[in-house]
Amino acid sequence: MSKTKPEADLEASDDQLNRAIEELRGVLQEEEQRVGAPARDPATTNPGVILNIPVDVQIVLGSAEMQVSDLMALQKGSTVALNRRIGEPVDVVVNGRRIARGEITVLESDPSRFGIKLTEIVAAQKKG
Repeated sequence: MSKTKPEADLEASDDQLNRAIEELRGVLQEEEQRVGAPARDPATTNPGVILNIPVDVQIVLGSAEMQVSDLMALQKGSTVALNRRIGEPVDVVVNGRRIARGEITVLESDPSRFGIKLTEIVAAQKKG
Protein backbone atom coordinates (compact mmCIF):
# COMPACT_ATOMS: atom_id res chain seq x y z
CA MET A 1 0.00 0.00 0.00
CA SER A 2 1.64 3.24 -1.12
CA LYS A 3 1.23 6.58 0.63
CA THR A 4 -0.46 9.55 -0.93
CA LYS A 5 1.58 12.74 -1.44
CA PRO A 6 -0.08 14.58 1.51
CA GLU A 7 0.60 11.59 3.79
CA ALA A 8 4.23 11.46 2.66
CA ASP A 9 4.60 15.25 3.13
CA LEU A 10 3.09 15.00 6.62
CA GLU A 11 5.45 12.18 7.53
CA ALA A 12 8.45 14.15 6.21
CA SER A 13 7.30 17.18 8.20
CA ASP A 14 7.05 15.05 11.35
CA ASP A 15 10.56 13.73 10.72
CA GLN A 16 11.89 17.29 10.38
CA LEU A 17 10.17 18.33 13.60
CA ASN A 18 11.62 15.35 15.43
CA ARG A 19 15.09 16.24 14.12
CA ALA A 20 14.57 19.84 15.28
CA ILE A 21 13.63 18.67 18.76
CA GLU A 22 16.69 16.42 18.92
CA GLU A 23 18.91 19.29 17.72
CA LEU A 24 17.50 21.58 20.40
CA ARG A 25 18.18 18.91 23.02
CA GLY A 26 21.76 18.67 21.76
CA VAL A 27 22.22 22.44 21.97
CA LEU A 28 20.87 22.43 25.54
CA GLN A 29 23.18 19.56 26.50
CA GLU A 30 26.19 21.32 24.98
CA GLU A 31 25.32 24.49 26.86
CA GLU A 32 24.95 22.52 30.09
CA GLN A 33 28.36 20.88 29.57
CA ARG A 34 29.97 24.21 28.67
CA VAL A 35 28.72 25.79 31.88
CA GLY A 36 29.97 22.77 33.85
CA ALA A 37 27.20 22.26 36.37
CA PRO A 38 28.43 21.07 39.79
CA ALA A 39 27.64 17.44 40.73
CA ARG A 40 25.11 18.44 43.42
CA ASP A 41 23.21 20.75 41.12
CA PRO A 42 19.52 19.65 41.08
CA ALA A 43 19.57 20.08 37.30
CA THR A 44 22.02 17.17 36.94
CA THR A 45 19.97 14.84 39.14
CA ASN A 46 16.61 15.90 37.68
CA PRO A 47 16.80 16.67 33.94
CA GLY A 48 13.15 17.78 34.03
CA VAL A 49 14.34 20.94 35.76
CA ILE A 50 16.38 21.90 32.71
CA LEU A 51 13.62 21.02 30.27
CA ASN A 52 11.29 23.44 32.07
CA ILE A 53 13.66 26.42 31.80
CA PRO A 54 12.22 29.03 29.44
CA VAL A 55 14.42 30.07 26.53
CA ASP A 56 14.20 33.14 24.34
CA VAL A 57 13.10 32.11 20.84
CA GLN A 58 13.31 34.75 18.12
CA ILE A 59 12.29 34.61 14.49
CA VAL A 60 14.59 36.92 12.54
CA LEU A 61 13.00 38.29 9.39
CA GLY A 62 16.15 40.14 8.39
CA SER A 63 18.40 42.99 9.34
CA ALA A 64 19.54 46.33 8.01
CA GLU A 65 22.66 48.44 8.37
CA MET A 66 22.28 52.20 8.36
CA GLN A 67 24.12 55.31 9.37
CA VAL A 68 23.24 57.00 12.64
CA SER A 69 21.86 59.99 10.73
CA ASP A 70 19.45 57.69 8.85
CA LEU A 71 18.46 56.04 12.11
CA MET A 72 17.76 59.41 13.70
CA ALA A 73 15.61 60.41 10.70
CA LEU A 74 13.22 57.46 11.16
CA GLN A 75 9.70 58.41 12.08
CA LYS A 76 6.24 56.89 12.07
CA GLY A 77 5.54 55.60 8.56
CA SER A 78 9.22 55.17 7.63
CA THR A 79 10.18 51.97 5.85
CA VAL A 80 13.41 50.10 6.59
CA ALA A 81 14.60 47.74 3.83
CA LEU A 82 15.79 44.41 5.20
CA ASN A 83 18.55 42.23 3.76
CA ARG A 84 16.11 39.45 2.82
CA ARG A 85 13.50 39.15 0.12
CA ILE A 86 9.92 37.93 0.40
CA GLY A 87 9.86 34.14 0.36
CA GLU A 88 13.41 33.68 1.66
CA PRO A 89 13.76 31.56 4.79
CA VAL A 90 13.85 33.29 8.18
CA ASP A 91 16.18 32.34 11.04
CA VAL A 92 15.00 30.66 14.23
CA VAL A 93 17.30 31.83 17.03
CA VAL A 94 17.36 30.39 20.56
CA ASN A 95 19.29 32.35 23.18
CA GLY A 96 21.30 34.07 20.46
CA ARG A 97 22.20 30.89 18.52
CA ARG A 98 20.62 30.09 15.15
CA ILE A 99 19.19 26.57 15.36
CA ALA A 100 16.91 26.40 12.34
CA ARG A 101 15.47 28.16 9.32
CA GLY A 102 11.89 28.22 8.21
CA GLU A 103 9.13 29.85 6.25
CA ILE A 104 6.47 32.13 7.61
CA THR A 105 2.99 30.64 7.66
CA VAL A 106 -0.45 31.52 8.99
CA LEU A 107 -1.69 29.30 11.82
CA GLU A 108 -4.63 27.12 10.81
CA SER A 109 -5.98 27.23 14.35
CA ASP A 110 -5.83 31.05 14.49
CA PRO A 111 -5.62 32.85 11.11
CA SER A 112 -4.85 36.13 12.88
CA ARG A 113 -1.43 34.79 13.96
CA PHE A 114 1.79 33.90 12.17
CA GLY A 115 3.90 30.82 12.75
CA ILE A 116 7.06 29.27 11.35
CA LYS A 117 7.26 26.01 9.43
CA LEU A 118 10.76 24.60 9.93
CA THR A 119 12.52 23.82 6.67
CA GLU A 120 16.11 23.32 7.82
CA ILE A 121 17.84 22.40 11.07
CA VAL A 122 21.23 24.02 11.51
CA ALA A 123 23.84 21.51 12.62
CA ALA A 124 25.37 22.19 16.02
CA GLN A 125 28.88 23.57 15.73
CA LYS A 126 31.43 22.18 18.13
CA LYS A 127 33.48 24.79 19.93
CA GLY A 128 37.10 24.12 20.60
